[in-house]
Amino acid sequence: MSVTTTNWILVNHLDCGESGVLTTIKTNDKSNGFSITNFTDEHAANNEHAPWFLGITSDDQVIMFDPVEKVVSTQASMPKDAFPAYSYKDPASNLIWFMFDGDKEHGNDALNCGTNGSTVTIIDQTTLSHVKTLCLGRGHHVTTFIGPCDKHPDMPKVVYVSNLLDGSISVIDYDENNTSTYLTVISQINLCEPDKEKDNQGDVPNNAFPHGKQFSRETGKVYSLNNGYGTVAVINPRTQEIESRIKLKGASNLLLSPCGKYIIGKGADRKLDDKHVLGRLNVVDLASETVVTTLEIKDLYPSTYRFNPEGTKLYVTSAATGKGEQKTNLKINTLHVYNASSLPELSLVKTVEIGNADCSRRPIAFPTDKNLNLVFLPNPSDGSVTILNSTDDTIIETVKISDKGGKEFNFSFWNDDISGA
Repeated sequence: MSVTTTNWILVNHLDCGESGVLTTIKTNDKSNGFSITNFTDEHAANNEHAPWFLGITSDDQVIMFDPVEKVVSTQASMPKDAFPAYSYKDPASNLIWFMFDGDKEHGNDALNCGTNGSTVTIIDQTTLSHVKTLCLGRGHHVTTFIGPCDKHPDMPKVVYVSNLLDGSISVIDYDENNTSTYLTVISQINLCEPDKEKDNQGDVPNNAFPHGKQFSRETGKVYSLNNGYGTVAVINPRTQEIESRIKLKGASNLLLSPCGKYIIGKGADRKLDDKHVLGRLNVVDLASETVVTTLEIKDLYPSTYRFNPEGTKLYVTSAATGKGEQKTNLKINTLHVYNASSLPELSLVKTVEIGNADCSRRPIAFPTDKNLNLVFLPNPSDGSVTILNSTDDTIIETVKISDKGGKEFNFSFWNDDISGA
């Protein structure tokens, strides 16, 4: 089947536990099919601090980062134990921010921060160089870029990075004109709600557990989901103050609508029925700061959700959660496609059966070239990627990239070829 008349490449990393598999899927106008290239070395690096995988160059060299020496290099293949660092690409510069959540037990990066937190590492993709490594709070980080926009030209140029285990947000100066503070932490936002803590303590660390954060260019506010409290903190970046809180129980992440007027929380109820998981999508109107639409999806855990580049559809992938009968009844091979053109209303327009994701996360990617009309959906447990025609959401082909099944799948955002997460 002819898939497209335009050349494209998709870079994938499949985490199989003790090892990973790095591959590319390519197509071109001279072929009706796909070519799969494996860049994984059969050997491990065998270092105490495994190198990081950052991306692949245009001439098929693997870009690696040495976390000890802080050096970026290129080589022909990737050690199978390399760390696939999760990244956030700044759309307005050549910098990519790579996250390191620290050790599993305490959330600390012992190499750089000792017992005082974990790191974000900033890489210049043009010069292939290390710019800076920042010690922030402990645990998983979510990064949000904030700056002047049409409706809010006075907005400061800063980066918010949430710290899951500390219950805080590190505010980083991102204005190159501020020579003394550029790329340094200038303040910390304490997300604590004392009335939800033992003994009404209001310090950091706390049990806010922030995960999910969006900046709306429409409202000029940042919305931080505090999983531990079931609330969304509404923050004014001009003052770094929390101005209000929105009740949003059961959500595990936030997604901003393309118009900037709504945020969508996704989550799942595992307590209501011990035989069935109940997935939920909640649409919050940012003007009234209230939930205005709730969708409940039986036997589906909404893993990752993303709007298509046109903003007319919302894609929701399935993955695994729960235990016992809940997990047995769960659909882990399903994609839901919703009509998003009439927000805050969401209506299901199509269900597509794809491969399996017997893991907690299945990401989504779209080509930045809208003319390609494609959606990329990994099937981690099957070691494959399903390619959809986004015009009618039919499957073009499911491409096998590994004989191994995996628990975690990452797309590389090193180049500007794809968007999503």
